[in-house]
Amino acid sequence: MYPAERHAAILAAARAHAGEVGVQELSESLGVTAETVRRDLGALERRGLLRRRHGGAVLLPRAPFEPTLQQRGLAESDERRAVARAVVAELPDEGVLLLDSGSMTLEIATLLASDIPTPRSIVVVTNSLPVAALLGPHPTMTVLALPGAVRPVTQGVVGPWTEQRLAELHADVAVLGANGVVAGEGAFTTLPEEAAVKRRMLAAASRRILAVTATKFGSRSLCRFAGLDRFDLVVTDSRLDPATADAVAADGPGLVLAPLPPHP
Repeated sequence: MYPAERHAAILAAARAHAGEVGVQELSESLGVTAETVRRDLGALERRGLLRRRHGGAVLLPRAPFEPTLQQRGLAESDERRAVARAVVAELPDEGVLLLDSGSMTLEIATLLASDIPTPRSIVVVTNSLPVAALLGPHPTMTVLALPGAVRPVTQGVVGPWTEQRLAELHADVAVLGANGVVAGEGAFTTLPEEAAVKRRMLAAASRRILAVTATKFGSRSLCRFAGLDRFDLVVTDSRLDPATADAVAADGPGLVLAPLPPHP
């Protein structure tokens, strides 16, 4: 059975069982290993069709071409939080930080917002309205929201005004997310406008960090915005397989694999 056929069978099984499927049951019904089922569930999760959980997965409402920020927030919350913690550990206590828009950078901002006891005195420049709103009240941070056109799906700001302002700035660190990453090719996003802003952020920063969950690897989107050699560090979670990890390292950046919490 080809992967596409398995994916269709998994979705059909979920619809027939109140939106839920289990790894063991799928393994037996499809005649494949549990590891193959987990890979299939990961592929379906990346497409926004279901959300993985311990022992199986649950259906999500069918996503559009690009998932909304809320839909992204439902998927891989533990993995995204682990990556965000590892990224925050790499950030300086002072200086200028660029954060782009997306669920990963919003998770990073959430951790920074709870960092009040720590004397982290940084300037945060962002094209994400949710990030700006979250960090704006922080007593030791200065938040600069970039101008431009707001994308309804991501609540991110893009366009010529955004790019022009970024061209005038310098940051100590930039943290970017991606919709897909392929070793040997680079990082991908959904639209040319998003890609242009990400390229400007990379050009404006002295240190550049790519923050993605492991399921983003091996997936492409419409626009390639940078090769992995443009990043100083790639931070992902410990599910990344060794072969992909070696291929990423061969592209040049450092690699951090954030440990995941044990399943209950």
